[in-house]
Amino acid sequence: MTQLTTNPLDSITFAGGTRDRADRLRGDDGARAALLAAPEARVLPLWRGKPLFALTEDGPALGWLPADAPALRAADEPPIFMGLEGGAGRFAADISAWSDPEFPDGPPPGFMDQSRQSHPDLPEMMKFVDLRNIMAEVNMQDAADAATARGMFEWHRSHRFCAKCGAPSRPAGGGWRRVCGGCGGLHFPRTDPVVIQLITYGDKVLLGRSPVWPKGFWSLLAGFMEPGETLEEAVRRETMEEASIPVGRVRYVASQPWPFPASLMIACAGEALSDEITIDPTELEAARWVGRAELLDAMENPRPDLVPARQGAIARAVLEAWALGWIESA
Repeated sequence: MTQLTTNPLDSITFAGGTRDRADRLRGDDGARAALLAAPEARVLPLWRGKPLFALTEDGPALGWLPADAPALRAADEPPIFMGLEGGAGRFAADISAWSDPEFPDGPPPGFMDQSRQSHPDLPEMMKFVDLRNIMAEVNMQDAADAATARGMFEWHRSHRFCAKCGAPSRPAGGGWRRVCGGCGGLHFPRTDPVVIQLITYGDKVLLGRSPVWPKGFWSLLAGFMEPGETLEEAVRRETMEEASIPVGRVRYVASQPWPFPASLMIACAGEALSDEITIDPTELEAARWVGRAELLDAMENPRPDLVPARQGAIARAVLEAWALGWIESA
């Protein structure tokens, strides 16, 4: 953590993808069908929210399959059009209808799913892996594609009925909208904005922990934005609600798509006007101030009582950037 040559904010997981999403083709059923039928087309399968990865000696890579791969037969809806790569179509298919005999009820519950599933029609090296567990190991484009596919399928799963009249809706536009079969209403994927705040007081940063997190885990305070709020107002409200700390100046730092299930994490830096903490126990288990030197040491030398936000999360990138001097106080 002593090198200052690379800004952690330049390589935030799930951000920075360069995929041509080719939204111009979403309304062209014929063009998409031709792309899917072409031999160079590739489809990424997801099983109950878990993307397929090829686990190689060089690291994990998304498990793109030919469009006629037997494993894709379990998909019960048309694939989502992800875009183009060198002119070839890229799609994603939800094969959650396939039942793994070892996990007939789906992935085991828990903070993070550690299980990995193999499909009988795929090589042993290919596994369905919880994106949370592998997100820091994949390249930026694979991470962006996996986040897009997972977020889209979660939206389809949770929005099968029209919010206007309650009738069933169906996918359309290459999977990028749903059409109500009753009133004809159109519905589009949603993203929920979340502020995640780097609150500093001098040379120390405010960290909090939730009671459901692993022991010793600490991260930045965060919360969903509310209607009618600016980023600055949301940062000040969340910090006051959770830790009773007033915040002055606020500025934008970076953002991260967060497909668990469909959030956009908006990182901001805020200047605390006091260092006296009073937590809301319904929001946090604890909160504390951590100095820059102590944070750097905890990142370099793991300790059970201070585990900074995990690699891959924007909180970790922001904390690293602040600790290394890439982010100035608000």
